Amino acid sequence: MLTSGDVAELDLGPPAGREAGFRHPAVVVTAQRILDAEPNVVQVVPLTTTIRGFGSEVLVEPDDSNGLEQPSAAQCQHVRAVSIGRVDRIRGNVGAVTLTQIRDVIGLVLDIPS
Repeated sequence: MLTSGDVAELDLGPPAGREAGFRHPAVVVTAQRILDAEPNVVQVVPLTTTIRGFGSEVLVEPDDSNGLEQPSAAQCQHVRAVSIGRVDRIRGNVGAVTLTQIRDVIGLVLDIPS
């Protein structure tokens, strides 16, 4: 079962334009109450090791908990829904603080009032 904040290894498929694509780790941002109902689709934010410093990205440093090997940027501008079948494995979890930062930036990207 997935948990909010999990770093999932998945295949995003071939990209169009500047989309994130192919195999990437991504942070599961779906609310835990939705995940507890075992949905067929979850919302994720892809991670990239190309750090651009965009305001729409959140830096995630590697640690034992998240399973990342390099500093990565959570690309909140690329939030998307994916089939649960795309998830290959779970590397770890980014934790509550980083997950909150990611969700806050998603709110800014989508112009959702806080």
